[in-house]
Amino acid sequence: MSGEAARVAGCVFCEQAGGRLVFEGARLRVIHAVEAGFPAFYRVVWNAHRPELSDLSREERAHCLDAVAEVEQCLRDTLAPTKINVAALGNMVPHLHWHVIARFDWDSHFPAPFWAAAQRAAPAARVAQVEALLSAAEAAMATRLAAL
Repeated sequence: MSGEAARVAGCVFCEQAGGRLVFEGARLRVIHAVEAGFPAFYRVVWNAHRPELSDLSREERAHCLDAVAEVEQCLRDTLAPTKINVAALGNMVPHLHWHVIARFDWDSHFPAPFWAAAQRAAPAARVAQVEALLSAAEAAMATRLAAL
């Protein structure tokens, strides 16, 4: 991983990518997270160990939020989800990262949050349809993020 030198031993996002790498820049990376039933689950991870958004400079915050918005827009353009969920919790991993999740009215938890109890099984055929479009969404992400 590239980026600033600040790393914390034992932090999962300091020690590994955190998922399948889609884009890596000097300041942040985007990974595809493996979350059962959520085929379009991405994380925007700040490379340097910073627990909170307010730990970044004004310019860094703008860059980070622009990246989140670009990932969201690529998912909207490619997948046409019912909703996009964006969250920055960090309770389990206190390293600045944003969850960007395309949600569908057929997904296992909709309309509840992805961390809630499942309400139904996600239809395998629909999950597969979304998975088939991810490479196009990710190519768009890489192009747009490189331009930031």
